[in-house]
Amino acid sequence: MEIRNVAIIAHVDHGKTTLTDALLRQTGVAEEGVSMDSNALERERGITIYSKNASIPYKGTKINLVDTPGHADFGSEVERVLRSIDSVLLVVDAQEGPMPQTRFVLKKSLELGLKPIVVINKIDKPAADPERSEEQVLELFLELGASNEQSNFPVVYTIGRQGIAKMRLDEIRPPAGGDLTPLLDTILAHVPAVVSAEAGVAARLQPFNLAYDNFLGRLAIARVYDGTLHTGDAVYVKKPSGEARSGKITKMYTFQGLKRVETTEASAGDIVLIAGLPDIYIGETITTDSNAEPLPAIAIDEPTIALNFLVNNSPFAGREGKFVTSRQIRERLERELEVNVGLRVDFDSGDTFKVSGRGELHIAILLENMRREGYEMQVSQPQVIFRRENDGEVVTEPYEEVVVDTPSEYQGAIIERLGVRKFIMSALGGSASGGKDYHGNHVRLIFEGPTRGLLGYRNQFVLDTKGEGILSSRVVGFRPHAGEIKKRAVGSMISMVSGKSLGYSLWNLQERGVLYIHPATEVYEGMVIGNTSKGEEMTVNPTKGKNLTNVRASASDEAIQLVPPFELSIERGLEVMAEDEYLEITPTSVRLRKQQLTEIDRSRSKRQG
Repeated sequence: MEIRNVAIIAHVDHGKTTLTDALLRQTGVAEEGVSMDSNALERERGITIYSKNASIPYKGTKINLVDTPGHADFGSEVERVLRSIDSVLLVVDAQEGPMPQTRFVLKKSLELGLKPIVVINKIDKPAADPERSEEQVLELFLELGASNEQSNFPVVYTIGRQGIAKMRLDEIRPPAGGDLTPLLDTILAHVPAVVSAEAGVAARLQPFNLAYDNFLGRLAIARVYDGTLHTGDAVYVKKPSGEARSGKITKMYTFQGLKRVETTEASAGDIVLIAGLPDIYIGETITTDSNAEPLPAIAIDEPTIALNFLVNNSPFAGREGKFVTSRQIRERLERELEVNVGLRVDFDSGDTFKVSGRGELHIAILLENMRREGYEMQVSQPQVIFRRENDGEVVTEPYEEVVVDTPSEYQGAIIERLGVRKFIMSALGGSASGGKDYHGNHVRLIFEGPTRGLLGYRNQFVLDTKGEGILSSRVVGFRPHAGEIKKRAVGSMISMVSGKSLGYSLWNLQERGVLYIHPATEVYEGMVIGNTSKGEEMTVNPTKGKNLTNVRASASDEAIQLVPPFELSIERGLEVMAEDEYLEITPTSVRLRKQQLTEIDRSRSKRQG
């Protein structure tokens, strides 16, 4: 059976997973309601976080599909997948056109010599303009230096949620049940078939992902590049440096739809799961020949932000978590490094672990997974990673391209906010190159500026656009330091006592800023319970009740009306926290606190600092 290996790549929310799910349903390998996004966090957030494998049988061919994340923070997932496939389906929203992550994933694909198939999706949207989107995609190909062969890409028009594909926009396809055969036929026509394994050639595989089984332990998801591998084969695991160790394949699985099926043999081109190598890592080479050359290492872009993970030492420490010690946090981070290649952890600082990642969401997902597993910890404010270049003479920092789609009445506020944060607008209109009007009363703004300026802005952006704007970004590289950025316009409202908050006290405090807590919330001294609108820190007593007397007056008996609080999630906490604060994370709570809990300690720290 011939094999085709394809990855689906796109910007976030352009319809990759929906399209993949429709392909699986129509080919009969998945039931209605079954989705590639099986992780609880993925279902809650509606985004793909982890790359996943599936296979589709079609016309005597096995098509291995890899669904990849679309968010820029999970770019490392995409980078390692691209090494294991032979072509990509580049999915582009017919209304939005190419977005920042579209550029990133396409650039990586072109650099590897892949020939993409362009899928213009969501052509049924009211403001869809598939012809314009196709033109913008071609411009992007040329801008990224695509070869003539790569630029001569086939185009398929789809409606992912209905499972419809067309080769021409005016083509009439049966809507009932959908029909994606034009897309499958295009894959067969344009994705090269894997050449069968030569007799006598040693097997070589490279894991691009890891999985875990309670009975089998660690599983490597790998592409077979050369030869044929059998269950029971003695193998050598080689690092890119050439260092080798021996092992044995105990079990092997291949994909049928979303299911893994045990097999005893895997040939060149196939994607398999391998058990029996408990210490295998992503990017290593598995081979049956001790003299075989290791495959090239999987190159990953470097992290851009860093923060510290610490043992929780607040007054509420140990109440809610199951794993609370530095040893337990260390072990969990070590396990994460095995599968999360975009992450870096510095273990040299004793009980403080410096964790570096690709963005706030990248770190937030790790923290959310840890808290759901029962871990309790606290983290510091995220900081961008600076570099010194030219023998230390020049300090550089990561810069990002930001694309904003917003109703035109909000563009002034956005330009002003990002301008203060050292962002410069490079284009206004439909695209950086075309300058065409965007759909309806919406405009597209494109900025470039330091990553520092984006930290803590996304929540403000939602408020500025009343939830109608879309902000996307991608790292464009390291550039000279942009100077000081004043981002925080609010101060912290800090509890001066421990106890339970009362509605009467919160009622009086809500006029001074935005509260983070409800009535009857347990607080402690030094806990941040809200922010102040004037930008100054303020210590308050949220447990103070109303002084009761036996004299009744209509003015003093007015009803208390509380504004719903700004409840802290991990992502919100990372955005709003100040440099001298910790975000306390437990399985049931997210709290913000000062690093120094008492006012005396905070004053002393400021004098010393």
